[in-house]
Amino acid sequence: MTLGGVEILHDVQISVAPGEVVALMGGNGSGKSTFVRALVGALPLSSGSIEMFGHAPSPADRANLGYVPQRVTASAGVSATAREVVMSGLLGAGRLRPVRDARERAERALTDLGIGALARRDVGTLSGGEQQRVLIARAMVRDPRLVILDEPMAGVDLPSQESLTAALADRKERGAAIVIVLHELGALTRLIDHAVVLERGCVVHVGEPPAALGVHALPGHDHVHPHPDPPERASGPLPMDVTP
Repeated sequence: MTLGGVEILHDVQISVAPGEVVALMGGNGSGKSTFVRALVGALPLSSGSIEMFGHAPSPADRANLGYVPQRVTASAGVSATAREVVMSGLLGAGRLRPVRDARERAERALTDLGIGALARRDVGTLSGGEQQRVLIARAMVRDPRLVILDEPMAGVDLPSQESLTAALADRKERGAAIVIVLHELGALTRLIDHAVVLERGCVVHVGEPPAALGVHALPGHDHVHPHPDPPERASGPLPMDVTP
């Protein structure tokens, strides 16, 4: 994949099965966020292909995708309650009004993230961690089959990290495929099935999450750090297979 005539990603592939959580890792400038933006259709591919649920993604497939980009705020300068922000996640192409049960679904999504009591609060008055949870609730409100989160733990306090981990564990158990861009695993360690590590736009490690990036992620590194046994993978067709 090229941007402005410069090749950013090359020979990169990721596959995620139902009920599987994949960590996309790498240092700054490794291509993680560019890769994710290509996955969700925010950047055009110069080569390669994307498949969701066994075929090229359609608008209906995109509706089954929950995405939270990196470093955004829930307020965006507009006065809105947390519930209203989450309800906006139920809008889409051709739908200008929320579905009939939008309010209940939004409140349920907020409760799943541990912030149900904030439903009527203006998002501009919430902390950074609370705003992040509101955005994640908005991505989850459609009950997506595929969830992509770009650095969801960045600048988030411990209670928010724990609530997010619990919410993702529930989605994983219900069969959602989840891709999470991370610098380090932190509270999400127990959820990760395997990691894909990028460096300078190419994959340098696929398998158990490395204990650290840099030399620990490179092929040939003798990885002896203990890890718990990974959970069994859910059976079924791959919901996403990507090769930019």
